[in-house]
Amino acid sequence: MPTIIYHNPACSTSRNVLAALREAGQAPEVVDYLKVGWTLPLLTSLMRKTGLTARQLLRTRGDQAAAAGLTDSSTEAEILAAMVAHPVLVERPIVVTDKGAALVRPKEKLAELL
Repeated sequence: MPTIIYHNPACSTSRNVLAALREAGQAPEVVDYLKVGWTLPLLTSLMRKTGLTARQLLRTRGDQAAAAGLTDSSTEAEILAAMVAHPVLVERPIVVTDKGAALVRPKEKLAELL
């Protein structure tokens, strides 16, 4: 299974994790999710692999989540639909390796996947 990083090149944590993957000898597939977007099946699969809910994958820093109306009363389905419509709402980076998948924030969580 190839290593995959769902990456935002504007994010310092994401850049640091990508560099750490490469330093560890990995040649990850880099998915710039802001350009390619998300699909509901992909997000659902990543949720299952990481063990996280849509709410836990929701990027709440900044004002995008509030602007999208994603409050504490939003359902998982509403959050997922908003993430598909607005890819920036997904926290990053998400890394998938043959050892599993995780939201690698902070970057020290990467060690679990190597």
